[in-house]
Amino acid sequence: MTAPVAAHRKPRQRPLTGPAARTAATLTLAGAASATAFQGVGHAAPHLTPAQVKTQVDKLYQEAETATEKYDGAKEKTAASEKSLRSLRDQAARRTEQLNTARSALGSTASAQYRDGAIDPSLQVFLSSDPAQYLDRAAYVERVGDRQAAEVTGVRRQIGQLAQLHSEADSALSRLRTQQAGLKKQKTTVQSKIRAAEALLSRLSAPERSQYESQGGSQDGLRGADRSAATQAADRSAARGPVTAPGSRAARAVAFAYSALGKPYVWGATGPSSFDCSGLTQAAYRAAGVSLPRTTYTQINSGQRVSRSELAPGDLVFFYSGISHVGIYVGHGQMIHAPHPGAPVRLAPVGQMPFAGATRPVAGT
Repeated sequence: MTAPVAAHRKPRQRPLTGPAARTAATLTLAGAASATAFQGVGHAAPHLTPAQVKTQVDKLYQEAETATEKYDGAKEKTAASEKSLRSLRDQAARRTEQLNTARSALGSTASAQYRDGAIDPSLQVFLSSDPAQYLDRAAYVERVGDRQAAEVTGVRRQIGQLAQLHSEADSALSRLRTQQAGLKKQKTTVQSKIRAAEALLSRLSAPERSQYESQGGSQDGLRGADRSAATQAADRSAARGPVTAPGSRAARAVAFAYSALGKPYVWGATGPSSFDCSGLTQAAYRAAGVSLPRTTYTQINSGQRVSRSELAPGDLVFFYSGISHVGIYVGHGQMIHAPHPGAPVRLAPVGQMPFAGATRPVAGT
């Protein structure tokens, strides 16, 4: 006799309810939490040496400064667009007022004609007690009509000009909104880079961080052995002793830079209490009566280009392949610059960063 097949079937599992269901859920969550914790340990942030932290932080600050220069450029364009838009709106308001005045004058003339009635000229001659006087008046009326026609033409022209102004204002507003969006994007980029750098710096001990800040956080540091012989020779090229700027304006710019020593770096700032790198050089030359553009990549083209061996106090010195940093040369291979957040305006060797070029904004003045 064959055994019933049903006896070997897997028993049907019924869903848990009540306390049993709650217990099972608790065990499931606990198991998931344990697995997550285990995975987290497996993916913990690797330990970095102070040198590795420094390298990564330097890179982040350089990227932040590149984004800052783009922010400064976008901010300058946005300010110009806002000024243009205000001017267009002011012009439109004045033209609207003029147009309303002209329309009012035409309306008054039309109302007067309506009240007087349109009488046939030959009948007016017949009814006039003095036909000669009437003809004189008719000639005057004709001249008035010509002037009125000119006024109508003028009103039409003003309507066209006003429409053009509104169109230009709409275009300016569109450009402004695009620039504002770009400004917001650059601001977000700068802030994210700075936050990432600060998170890395938090891994350093207090003495290590103090040492980093005292060096200005340069990627090349102050390690002379890591710099080429040509670079070191260029830094020593100036004779020791008092260094005279090539002109009075350059001297005033250098004096301003010295007066800014110790003031904090704030990205986007142009003084007087804080600066970013190009904001400092722009403010220094503004104090000397010279107008420089806002960003590093425009400042480098704002004067006579000079070689590193020709550097004189007051020259602007630029760094990195993207021309993302600038300082003002003060002699003896030294510059004054605003390094990065957390590092105030300070003196530093020109050889501290990869040299990209130099510009002399003024010569012999």
